[in-house]
Amino acid sequence: MSSHFPLPVFPACLWERRSKLNKEEKGLIIDGLKGKFAKAKAVVFTDYKGMTVAELTELRRLLRKSSLDYSVVKNTLAEIAARDTDVAVAHDVFTGPVGIAIGYDDPVLVLKKVLEFAKTNDKLQVKGAVVEGKFCEQKEVKEIAELPPREILLSMLAGALQAPLSKMAGALSATVIGFAYAVEALSTKKK
Repeated sequence: MSSHFPLPVFPACLWERRSKLNKEEKGLIIDGLKGKFAKAKAVVFTDYKGMTVAELTELRRLLRKSSLDYSVVKNTLAEIAARDTDVAVAHDVFTGPVGIAIGYDDPVLVLKKVLEFAKTNDKLQVKGAVVEGKFCEQKEVKEIAELPPREILLSMLAGALQAPLSKMAGALSATVIGFAYAVEALSTKKK
C-alpha cells in the first residue's frame, strides 16, 4: 500500500514568472529606488548571471550585516530611478542582468563587501560603481576597495597636519627661549 499525497493547488499566477508589473507597482519601485540612490554614498553594479537563489541570499545577508542593500531590479526602472541623482552617470551599466548594492555611510565599505563576496563566488562580476557622484570602472573599484577604512585615513590626515604644527611650535619655542637668554644676558651685562 503506497501512500500518495495530493499536491497542493496554487493559482496559476504563482507558477508563472511575473514579467509584467502594473503602473502603480512600477511607480513604487522607482520611488523607493530613487530615494535609496539619493541617500547613497556608493552604488555598485554587478552581473549576477549564473548565481543561485541561495548564493544571492548569502550575498544579501553579508551586505545586510553591514547595513548595505542589494537589489535586483529591471534595468528600465533602475534607469528611470537614477535620473536626477548622482547615479545617473552610470546609464551605460544597465544592460543584461544587473544587481545593485547600495552603501549609505562609508562609500568604501560597500565596494569591499561586494569584492569580498566576489572572491568566494566567481559568478558575481562587478560592472562598475558610482562613488560619491563619480562613475568608477571595474579597475578603479578594486583600487578604492583597497583603501584603509575611513577612521584610519582621518587619523593619518590628522597626524600629517599635526607634524608641521609641532615643528612650528618647537621652532617658536626655541626662538622664545633664545630671546629670553639674550634678554637675560643683556640685563646681566648692564649690571
